[in-house]
Amino acid sequence: MGVDLVKILGERGDNVTVTSRSDRKTEFNNVKYVKGDAHDTAFLKLLLAEKYDAIVDFMVYNTEEFKSRCDLLLCSTNQYLFLSSSRVYADSKTPITEDSPRLLDVTTDSEYLKTDEYALTKARQENLLRESGKTNWTIIRPYITYSNQRLQLGVYEKELWLYRAMHDKTIVFPKDISERYTTMTLGSDVAMGISRLIGNEKAMGETFHITTDQAIKWDDVFSLYRKVFNEVTGRDIKIKYVDDSKEILGNNYQAIYDRHYDRIFDNAKFLHLVGDFEFEQPEVGLERCLREFLDNPIFRETYENAKMDKIAGERTKLSEIPSVKQRFKYIAARYLPSRLVALIKYIANKFK
Repeated sequence: MGVDLVKILGERGDNVTVTSRSDRKTEFNNVKYVKGDAHDTAFLKLLLAEKYDAIVDFMVYNTEEFKSRCDLLLCSTNQYLFLSSSRVYADSKTPITEDSPRLLDVTTDSEYLKTDEYALTKARQENLLRESGKTNWTIIRPYITYSNQRLQLGVYEKELWLYRAMHDKTIVFPKDISERYTTMTLGSDVAMGISRLIGNEKAMGETFHITTDQAIKWDDVFSLYRKVFNEVTGRDIKIKYVDDSKEILGNNYQAIYDRHYDRIFDNAKFLHLVGDFEFEQPEVGLERCLREFLDNPIFRETYENAKMDKIAGERTKLSEIPSVKQRFKYIAARYLPSRLVALIKYIANKFK
């Protein structure tokens, strides 16, 4: 979303400053990159010495970190656009609106509430904005976004599922997720939506999810990927279904409190504010993005899942695993009994 947003704002003539931890080149004279870590408070204060018309914040904070800088950010701009997430929503039997219940407010899972898991973190940070005494904020809740560099399947990124497919390995996928409806929105559409909220007085003190209203089953997402993969490579994708996601994912909160839900959205609030706006149909956008990636397949980093190999009866060459530490983790998870692996993790955590 961020890359697309910079391009949109650059092309329309806005003066844009972008923070980055690495050196970046720009194609626009009105876009400048400032190298530094925005988690560093000293760097942030230096950056915010100049007041901005708008700040769009893509950073991921823990709750305490955000609490320490919330006021600074709000005081440094006319409009602070906070990237939350539609994962904050609880399960809903009707299309989700911005007023639908959040997990933080309705869950009775006391162990979950003790964590700072992503969906809870974002909701707590939303609360900090609402309790700030200011209204120059806009909360944006994107859901699953995709592009030719990000193609998800359930909780798997392409660095796992597509990497395995390209290496003729089996994808192990949970049936309890495959049968659920999801909503996938083209990242550039979300970026365009954000650009339409910047400077909009009616967006102040308001929350919007910028999503398509077209839902699709995860099984249908996989079928689309499989068709395109076959047409481009001439090969099939091997898949093995397991009944329960815990078999492969364990107690994964993203699965339990998101992917196990049907995620269908009502985007009327956003469309009513911005007017004429058309989202790409997911079937069309996903196919195009996968074809673009397969035309030049470069993975950012390879993530191996030993559990998949174990369930599928397959092996990964250690040379494919980037670091020595990851290789030891793979060997332990792939070849040792699950209870022994759990015991090793428990002992390691005790001596941290």
